[in-house]
Amino acid sequence: MQQSEFLNVVMPFKDKLYRLAKRLLISSEEAEDATQEILMKLWSKNEVMGSYKNVEAFAMTMTKNFCLDRLKSKQATNMKLVHSNYAEENSGLQKQIEAKDSVHWVQKIMEELPEQQKLVLQLRDVEEYDFDEIAEMLDMQPTAVRVALSRARKLVREKLVQKHSHGIG
Repeated sequence: MQQSEFLNVVMPFKDKLYRLAKRLLISSEEAEDATQEILMKLWSKNEVMGSYKNVEAFAMTMTKNFCLDRLKSKQATNMKLVHSNYAEENSGLQKQIEAKDSVHWVQKIMEELPEQQKLVLQLRDVEEYDFDEIAEMLDMQPTAVRVALSRARKLVREKLVQKHSHGIG
């Protein structure tokens, strides 16, 4: 695959790689480093890329594994889950504050989810992959993906209701 072909294949989902890395790692800088590393690894596999039926799923799997390896490394002591996909809307200041507060609580709740549920929720609700793609990336059955997503959403919902009704976090 030539460089221009490679760029045409990889660049459309580069932002998804970054968002997944950012979900799993500490900061924008860590996520940028991870994304750059994945792109370099993909380029090194350039000759065999055509043999993958879903290059995007392969790249997302590589990103997930790379980030999880980073988290397991000694450098991981200060890393935490961060979510930055909140889009500002032109609404009143109060609504913006409330929306940011809700995003903050969802982030906190997601940090507490089991790793698999966290990943499934990120890939389905943030990145909008379908169940079969997520199953392929995480080496799971589509039914198991649905169950993990359902449990993750239920936990997030229960904790948010608890927080809003009791004012505790």
